[in-house]
Amino acid sequence: MTVGAIAGLIAAIAFVALVALAAVPLLKLGRVLEEVRLAVRDLGHESVPILTELQGTVRATNAEIEKLGVVTTDVATVSRNATVVTDNAAKLTTLFSATLGGPLVKTAALTYGVRTALKGSGGSAKRAAKRASA
Repeated sequence: MTVGAIAGLIAAIAFVALVALAAVPLLKLGRVLEEVRLAVRDLGHESVPILTELQGTVRATNAEIEKLGVVTTDVATVSRNATVVTDNAAKLTTLFSATLGGPLVKTAALTYGVRTALKGSGGSAKRAAKRASA
């Protein structure tokens, strides 16, 4: 064997050793990629029922939000009607005060004056009698 043949043999053995050392990480990487493929497949199979259930939940939530919108509209209508009733009550009070309030106060004042006058005339006679006897 010549020196060139020995150098070629050493280079071939080194190349085989290098391929053997590189094959181990490549095999491990292949296993990792297979596990990733299985995980992605399982995720795809399991996500379909979850998304279907989520879709039902979203539909139910939208239905409840629509009902809440109806209730909110009804509350606004009731509030508007309560405001109208309050305004009407205030106007009725003002009307009552303007039409009956003045005459009612005058009648009360007249009644009080008549009562005081009737008590006062009897009271004056009693006071005069008391002064005379004293």
